[in-house]
Amino acid sequence: MTDQHKTALIFGISGQDGAYLSQFLLKHGYVVHGTSRDAETSGFSALTSLNIRQRIFMHSAAPTDFYSVLQVIARVAPDEIYNLSGQTSVGVSFQKPMETLESIAIGTLNILESIRFLVRPIRFYNAGSGECFGDTDGQPANESTPFRPRSPYAVAKSAAYWEVANYRDSYGLYACSGILFNHESPLRPQHFVTRKIVAAAARIARGSNERLLLGDLSIRRDWGWAPEYVEAMWAMLQQEKPEDFVIATGVSHSLEEFVATAFSFSKMNWQDYVHRDPSLLRPSEIHCGFGDTRKATAKLGWMPRTLMPEVVERMMKAELPTLDETGAQEP
Repeated sequence: MTDQHKTALIFGISGQDGAYLSQFLLKHGYVVHGTSRDAETSGFSALTSLNIRQRIFMHSAAPTDFYSVLQVIARVAPDEIYNLSGQTSVGVSFQKPMETLESIAIGTLNILESIRFLVRPIRFYNAGSGECFGDTDGQPANESTPFRPRSPYAVAKSAAYWEVANYRDSYGLYACSGILFNHESPLRPQHFVTRKIVAAAARIARGSNERLLLGDLSIRRDWGWAPEYVEAMWAMLQQEKPEDFVIATGVSHSLEEFVATAFSFSKMNWQDYVHRDPSLLRPSEIHCGFGDTRKATAKLGWMPRTLMPEVVERMMKAELPTLDETGAQEP
């Protein structure tokens, strides 16, 4: 079957990854369907910003409701399902652990069970997370690295990962997880620290006298470019056999480096505007996390093309035109 005749169903289509994945699949000739808890009232601003909202078929579905999930999969009859849904913020997961666990672990289980129940040759991609590895003592994490989750979000993602592995092994489903490290873009919501930094730096560059409050600037993360990471998601479902893959740049940078890069874009010294706020520290934190993508390169032919400095530059270029003359965010 060629891509031009394939149908994809994306749970969590309204987020950053859902929007870029939709754009990628449409370019490859897919018919794309997506879900939202209330498709009639959702704004789908990320899809709209990419000018693809009208090309996607939307359905109302709650991933935590098994019959809701079963009905939409039966109705769409997709060739591929991408599960990007669930509460996606590590910080918020400490405040809402139950919602995080249910939306990720139960949501994933409902999709897997629906595929098994329908007995159709559906290929399933599940969004895993590099957060599952926890601290790895300064070593890059690969597909064999043990999970040591340090947040409710990471616990939930770890549970979903093992659900996928169990259904693949027990029932022969074509199901795999992409263990993705941090990947950013202008479509990141502002409650994510990377977009918070970029948005504040852009406002300050335009004259705002605000201070940017951040927690631990010493943490190190592996930051990539989101549009490249959705290519890896798709590539995983094109393999003869389902396998899990780590997707990352393989390079770690401190949050301080990320901040400095954002402010230097407008020739500013970040230390003049950034203040540490102890209240923003998490109950537990990963000091350093980055990934080893040799398996993805060898089997998928995937390699990161954009590293952190260019990621920040692209985000800043996108952010500055969205500010009006007063420095306020334009609608």
